[in-house]
Amino acid sequence: MTLIDELRRANPNEKKLNKNESIQQTIEEAYSFQMHLVEEESQNGNPLIGYKISLTSQETQKLFGAREPLYGALTKDSLVSGGLPLDELSEPLIEVELMFIVDQDIKVEDDEITILNKTRVAPGIEIPDSRFEDWFPNLTLHQIICDRAVAGKVVVGEPVSGLTINSLKSIKADVRLNHETIATGYSSEVLGNPVNAVKWLCQELSKTEQCIQKGMIISSGTFIMPKRLERGSYQVNFVGLGEIQFEVY
Repeated sequence: MTLIDELRRANPNEKKLNKNESIQQTIEEAYSFQMHLVEEESQNGNPLIGYKISLTSQETQKLFGAREPLYGALTKDSLVSGGLPLDELSEPLIEVELMFIVDQDIKVEDDEITILNKTRVAPGIEIPDSRFEDWFPNLTLHQIICDRAVAGKVVVGEPVSGLTINSLKSIKADVRLNHETIATGYSSEVLGNPVNAVKWLCQELSKTEQCIQKGMIISSGTFIMPKRLERGSYQVNFVGLGEIQFEVY
């Protein structure tokens, strides 16, 4: 059985992959593997809808010994709204991010202002999860990439238009669980400005003749250190951008 077969069949309630399983690949080979996995999922009715960007702060890069971010594919079943059963997940975390809703194809030569003009920005929650057991923060970079950069689920709030580069770099987010604040973070943690992460992604995708296309969703990177997802009511307030409420049951 190939690793693709193992990843495809792994699920939270029956089988998870051993995190000690070695993946002897280059970064380029790991991304190629990820593309192959996504192509198979698309053929089975779960198409690509966008990308998530990981390891966008120095703190998260240090956890995995990385020198730059990683990206992973978001597929149709990544999108959730309203609520999510915890039992459907394996070892989920919670992060708060900006989601870029792409209204026009983004080209590799586009600068940050052009990228912002081609997108709308929404508050968001990402719920990273992995097919590997005991994964955080114990996976190798190659394992993370092969597993779609541990793309679990995303919650996308209402998008807004008219934001500026300056306003994007100073957004504060407060995370509450059952009305108690559990984390506070700032958009500046995301490569200094989340639009920089989208620019980075565009350049990385171009290396394999891919691009950010109209209609995609880009989850740009977390404001906070990931926290374990728990049952309860989450409220995340993005100052000047909006609020998301989400139930885990």
